[in-house]
Amino acid sequence: MRMKLTSISRRNLLAFASAGLVVGACSENVAGRRQFVLVSDAELAALGEEAWRDALQRLPRSDDAALQRRLALIGQSVADVSSTRTDWEFVVFDSPEINAFVLPGGKVGFFRGLMEHASSDDEIAAVMGHEVGHVEARHAAERMSQQVALELGVSLAAAALSEEYGRHAESIAGALGAGALYGVILPYSRMQELEADRLGVSLMAGAGFDPAGALSFWRRMASDGVDALEWMSTHPADGRRLTELEASVGRQRS
Repeated sequence: MRMKLTSISRRNLLAFASAGLVVGACSENVAGRRQFVLVSDAELAALGEEAWRDALQRLPRSDDAALQRRLALIGQSVADVSSTRTDWEFVVFDSPEINAFVLPGGKVGFFRGLMEHASSDDEIAAVMGHEVGHVEARHAAERMSQQVALELGVSLAAAALSEEYGRHAESIAGALGAGALYGVILPYSRMQELEADRLGVSLMAGAGFDPAGALSFWRRMASDGVDALEWMSTHPADGRRLTELEASVGRQRS
């Protein structure tokens, strides 16, 4: 028996491909939120390890042994109460920048400026809880998956639109990609930041630190005049962040 092959338009191909991605990649993270993940934890850990080696080569490590021990003790205390079991590593880099970062696989970097800016171990634990929260909620896997899906979607859209719009197809597809960036990717990033805040407050409290440290730290970090730009940012506006942090701290105290 011979099968009759039916031609499928590029537009239908786009719909089928998108549906396949959604069906095959939905999972639930530690916060109970459904998320879109296409890459495995092992793949992300390998990328994180590579990026960490690069950071250790490019960024000077602080030679303050006491500062390194302080961060390691706080970091391990917070990590121990998380649901993520990985090879955690904590390093203070010698830079006045008030910042910190985390990489997949549990590699956490704090800059000396942040350590000096924090007024207590509780405030350092607040930032540490936020960074560990990102790993626990698999935010890196989610962001990378969104980027892969966006690039695939724009490519498929260009192919589908070329049937009707010819040489204008790529411009239209690019506009669709920009809409996805500001309408989906950046809001997801802001949501992930707030989710990491909530998880971080819970983690620092579970490790024995005062969650009020999160409020005192972020209040000092808050800057004026950025609320209007929240829609173009990966981070939530200060007012919104503080409001949600107050609610999280209140839940821990009740």
